[in-house]
Amino acid sequence: MVDQRFVPSVMQLRVFLAVAERLHFRSAAEELGMSQPSLSQALATLEEGLGLHLVERSTRSVLVTPAGQQLLPYARAAVAAMDAVADAAAGSGGPLMGQLRIGVIPTAAPYLLPGLLPALAERFPSLRPRIVEDQTARLVEALRSGAIDLALMAVPTDAAGVVAIPLYTERFALLVPSGHDLDGVDGISPEALADEPLLLLDEGHCLREQTVELCRRVSVPVLGREESRAASLATAVQCVAGGLGVTIVPESAVGPETRDPGVGVATFADPSPGRTMALFLRTAAAADDAYRGFGHVVTEVAAEVFGAQAV
Repeated sequence: MVDQRFVPSVMQLRVFLAVAERLHFRSAAEELGMSQPSLSQALATLEEGLGLHLVERSTRSVLVTPAGQQLLPYARAAVAAMDAVADAAAGSGGPLMGQLRIGVIPTAAPYLLPGLLPALAERFPSLRPRIVEDQTARLVEALRSGAIDLALMAVPTDAAGVVAIPLYTERFALLVPSGHDLDGVDGISPEALADEPLLLLDEGHCLREQTVELCRRVSVPVLGREESRAASLATAVQCVAGGLGVTIVPESAVGPETRDPGVGVATFADPSPGRTMALFLRTAAAADDAYRGFGHVVTEVAAEVFGAQAV
């Protein structure tokens, strides 16, 4: 029977959202910085208080029940509202004091963070950044659930409940094995990809989706070619260096300090394909000028480090 006096705590809702997102108790516990037994107990207390089974757990899998699915949007909204209360209570300090949980997509983090973290320390000395590197879909869910405070991702990203503030654009380049016919060539056409073994990132990476879309626009077949594929951009670069194919990367990944010596670069003709990076926030936080100040720092760093253009 439901305890009519029971009111879930914010932490209990965070636990439910983390388990529903990860579908894995250990991963959810690590995300929230708590032990697995404590997480299981918090979820059990929430289910007991509500009188509902929210999650089904077996030795092989974790599933969200229909009742859990029905409560998910309300749990997300409640956690987001409480985060907004905490942000407002910070007063003049705003959200850029204390811990700030920043999500970053894997194709941006290695190139943006080395410049961004020192810049944040200089501009916001009271800020303690916590970095969460993950794919777009999981970052969106973490943002909605309150597990992170903001995210740096490419647009477009179709996600209800979050707002994107465009920051900068960067061109794409083509990485090829050193000595390849296209090595050092400027102004190539995307149609040139039709004759190359194109390496793609795994499903879930927005750069994969952008590469596929570029190939579709110029009628270059890309899917079903059974070429090598990689779980990370670093692995894709190593495959290129090993002569397994070519791959499309953002310009931030082509600097001499980040590129393998066995890899060459070709640039696309104007208008060059590229991507727009944006600051993603929960809707309730989008009007906060402090976050926009954070976005300005990101844009300045991207322009200085790899020549990105502010939007």
